[in-house]
Amino acid sequence: MKKKTSLLISLMVILTLALSACNYPLQTGMIASGSTAETETEAKPAEDHTPDETKTPTETEPAAAEPTKATESPAPEPTAEPGLLTVGPTDFPENINPLTGLPVAAPSLLALPPALISVSNFPASARPQAGLNTSPFVFEMTIGEGMTRFLALFYGAYPQTVSGQTEGQTSGSTGGATNSDGSGSPSGETTSDVAGAAGSASIGPIRSGRLPYEDIRSLFSGFLVMASAYSGVAQNLNQTTSIYGSDSDDINSAMIGVSQLYDIALSRAEGYPGSNFDLTGLKFSPTPPEGGLPADVAWVFYSNLNQIQWRYTAERGGYIRYDIQTDGSNEFVMATDRLTGDPILRENVIVIFATHNYLAPTLIDINLTNIPPMKALLFRDGAVHEIFWTTRFGDYEKETGLTRPIRFVDANGDPVALKNGQTWVEIVSTASFYVESEISDHPFFPIKEAEGTGLWLVRYKGKY
Repeated sequence: MKKKTSLLISLMVILTLALSACNYPLQTGMIASGSTAETETEAKPAEDHTPDETKTPTETEPAAAEPTKATESPAPEPTAEPGLLTVGPTDFPENINPLTGLPVAAPSLLALPPALISVSNFPASARPQAGLNTSPFVFEMTIGEGMTRFLALFYGAYPQTVSGQTEGQTSGSTGGATNSDGSGSPSGETTSDVAGAAGSASIGPIRSGRLPYEDIRSLFSGFLVMASAYSGVAQNLNQTTSIYGSDSDDINSAMIGVSQLYDIALSRAEGYPGSNFDLTGLKFSPTPPEGGLPADVAWVFYSNLNQIQWRYTAERGGYIRYDIQTDGSNEFVMATDRLTGDPILRENVIVIFATHNYLAPTLIDINLTNIPPMKALLFRDGAVHEIFWTTRFGDYEKETGLTRPIRFVDANGDPVALKNGQTWVEIVSTASFYVESEISDHPFFPIKEAEGTGLWLVRYKGKY
């Protein structure tokens, strides 16, 4: 039975204590752990922090177990949504974005390499972020001490400013940009009509680079935009452009204007790999896969002060993001795009379980390149599906030396259909677990395993 949001919120304090302090032994849907490097070094990047109350407690990796299959309350029979086409994983029509399965307004933008922008999520003063609702793919990953950061990909379209813009800077007030080769943004009027219409929009706040960014960048043959990086990290990142804030006293002042981003993409397109990069590999369909279980809420618990609820809305056909407040109130608030005030909504929310290498409390790498199929959860159309993610190299990689985007497959290795639209990827460790749950009246264990409730808890477990 679907639970009211107010009941979830009112029991958050008890839930937090039970999960983090008591290490509540939920075993259903446990993901088998991979080999995780846990060598702690003395090196620690000169990176900003939020208060230590966001730090995830040290936890031991639980024993592996196969996911328990619920047999009751199956998801509704799959039905196709009118107006959408089944496309992919190869041979996309020229006007279809291979990362969304949807038509684009300006097909010429598909010839430009993807931009992957490091967007701040902590401190919470960075919220609401600007431009996220235009990103086909956003990757959220842990950066240590309970915090996460976004790597937002922009391809085929750029954000536009509307009258509802409430915060942020225009492109005229952004900081300077420096490419990894030392050159600045190209001079002259190079902005197209499409980008020009959005010329006053900005994306951000932009923050420093992280080690996992390089794997993701290479998978999408893109370039990185970041607010520099710790020296031990920067030397591992390629095709980078650094954006600097306009106010040294404001950690959230680094923004990039869309016109500036478009010019950088143009400069990167020539000989980059340019027109020969391949972003195919994903399948999109308005008809959901069969066999899903009800999933009204995907509750991703990274740490006490970093919890996300993705709540399904049938009217909008996707999941809206809610973030827990960091003021200790245990209240969730809707996440919005600063440019428009619209809620952050995704047709697909995918949780992938990946091997994390904990090098230091705020220096974490994640293995994402040439990976055989590993466990994942797909949330779409109010249902959850147990699937697999993979980046394993094949003939294409061997013949071209390039890579393809992350792919999602079933147990037989066949492509799993995402819903036509945008995707948010939550990256958690292989020690993390998930369980379908319900709220109980027990004072110490307020959430318990249950079938058919539609409430799915994903609990991140890390070394620190």
